[in-house]
Amino acid sequence: MEHRAYIGVGSNQGRKEENCRRAVREIGRMPQTRLREVSTWFVTEPWGAASTEWYVNGVVAVDTGLQPATLLQRCQALEKEMGRRPGPRRWADRVIDLDILFFNDMVLEGPELTIPHPELHRRRFVLVPLCEIAPDLKHARLGSDIRELLARVEDNLRVHEVAAPQGA
Repeated sequence: MEHRAYIGVGSNQGRKEENCRRAVREIGRMPQTRLREVSTWFVTEPWGAASTEWYVNGVVAVDTGLQPATLLQRCQALEKEMGRRPGPRRWADRVIDLDILFFNDMVLEGPELTIPHPELHRRRFVLVPLCEIAPDLKHARLGSDIRELLARVEDNLRVHEVAAPQGA
């Protein structure tokens, strides 16, 4: 059975847009996984106080036969392969950051993975690209679609389009 997952992609080190494009290409090469859609790339103000470097962020939709825990493991392995290192601070600078935002309409709370992503409804840098590719997607916990969540988000950090999607 195929599942639909949405993955947030971000980078604020090195060649940020290329890092994001590479990550999307590699996600599309994961076993039992097919890219469905890639959002526009956006330049975004950093979230949290740990960084002053702006990010490039976007969202990818995939169809996958992988289970959520396996998809998470593959994403974490890709982050490591691309040079991400564990840091002592939350929201620290990173070459690549991959977050599973949604997995079907699943609600999951675990020590390693929470679905829907627990902070996505508070983050403009996630909601803007997600709204571009899935405006009618319902948040399984909140009952609102992405368009509604974006309309009422209180996050005022700046999000600017940098590049239209060109595949991965």
